[in-house]
Amino acid sequence: MAPILSKIAIVGAGVSGIAAAKQLAHHEPIVFEASDYIGGVWKHCSYHSTKLQSFRSDYEFADFPWPNRDRVDFPSHLEILEYLNSYARHFDLRRFIRFNSKVVGVRFIGNGDSGKFGALLPGRPVWEISVMDILSETIQLYEVEMVVMCIGKYGDIPKLPEFPSGKGPEIFAGKVMHSLDYCKLGKEEAIELLKGKRVAIIGYKKSAIDLAVECAQANQGVEGKGCRMVVRGLHWTVPHYWVWGLPFFFFFSTRSSQFLHERPNQTFLKSLMDLFLSPMRHGVSKFIESYLTRKMPLEKYGLKPDHPFLEDYASCQMAIMPDDFFRHADEGKIVIKRTSDWWFWNGGIEFDDGSRSEFDVVIMATGFDGKKKLTDIFPQPFRTFLQYPSGMMPLYRGTINPMIPNMAFVGYLESVANLHTSELRSIWLARLVDEKFKLPETQKMVEEINEEMEVMKRSTRFYKRHCISTYSINHSDQICEEMGWNPWRKNSWFSEAFSPYGSQDYNSNNNNGNTKTN
Repeated sequence: MAPILSKIAIVGAGVSGIAAAKQLAHHEPIVFEASDYIGGVWKHCSYHSTKLQSFRSDYEFADFPWPNRDRVDFPSHLEILEYLNSYARHFDLRRFIRFNSKVVGVRFIGNGDSGKFGALLPGRPVWEISVMDILSETIQLYEVEMVVMCIGKYGDIPKLPEFPSGKGPEIFAGKVMHSLDYCKLGKEEAIELLKGKRVAIIGYKKSAIDLAVECAQANQGVEGKGCRMVVRGLHWTVPHYWVWGLPFFFFFSTRSSQFLHERPNQTFLKSLMDLFLSPMRHGVSKFIESYLTRKMPLEKYGLKPDHPFLEDYASCQMAIMPDDFFRHADEGKIVIKRTSDWWFWNGGIEFDDGSRSEFDVVIMATGFDGKKKLTDIFPQPFRTFLQYPSGMMPLYRGTINPMIPNMAFVGYLESVANLHTSELRSIWLARLVDEKFKLPETQKMVEEINEEMEVMKRSTRFYKRHCISTYSINHSDQICEEMGWNPWRKNSWFSEAFSPYGSQDYNSNNNNGNTKTN
């Protein structure tokens, strides 16, 4: 069967995929989606209790506000899915999407003038994509000039712990599953799995915390069993977005607050200012920590991290603690077990202190292997370019790997509002493809990438998560400047300094009368 020729292929129809499809719609892209739905992890990696971690007004497209955006609550995953589908319907994006189409391989064939964004010409394919139809299990080849990878780092491939020989889940008499498998259960099935069972939940990030609350809720009553959380590493959690009466955005999400933090590729004067303000930066972290330890019984349950709060924020690992988590802990429905290592025995889990606990069900909320998602479909030599020794993916403006021609990645750098950053990078990418500006030389891009990675390393020990939260406004400024937009998006100096930045500030119609020409 002859390959199908096209200009642009987008892999994935999650948040990043539909953002990219909307911005590149004038190129009639093909969007390959392995499932039969839009929404990505909001569909297949969500519990029944999963909610957005930020206000709904902070999680919206610049040209498509929530219809009820003034409700300052946290939408459920079902509300978010409806919002994303409404966006796709409004901009007629479903016509580009080929559902049940899983990309199983990409191969660089390098015909024509490849490697130059803005030189995409019909009939000049660069990549061959192998796509499997999930329903018929047949393979179709596509030849495209550009690929936009939007499959993200989460979902699909579970990240599982390694165990000593003879001490893995194969010897456990009960049921072992990953949180991804739990997400596939219906509500009644989930309750049946947890109710009256001795359940161990491995992990202490947002998915583990939410799962522990669902387990406790399923085990209310005198016959209910306590859910055991097996915790190795700790991270800071927040009960809400206020600290000692001050809004959380005041500390991190305004232009003035981001002057406290180091930024990549900053001038010598800004570097001196950053050094001068470093005591204030640490003071802000301590100020927030004092509130969290006062507001929540972290020390009582051994859940106070040893590292500063700022390190978790700088690595996008801050999570909202559900209101009733500690109530369930006080009732004995959630029991915390701190350990540095553990393994299975026939009846349950053995810990490094020599103690054993019996369990019926063990659920591992241990995250996902995003690197494997990409390497499984990438050929050499490009597979080696996907990750530096630091563990981060090298991406210029969070989008372009300088060593991989005519390919973009959207949704791989994390921030406090991933929808906003994916949309802004998609706008940047569309203008790049349309030759509104040109990329710097490869060496210059590599230098900027390396500097950004060094800043992350100096900001947090968890730098491998590749998060830009402490300098997200500066990052957006650089994107705006390359597109010829005014990076200062507010209408007054006071708003510019002290009000939070969000997606609405980056609406293409909002350039404050100051659009530059490249």
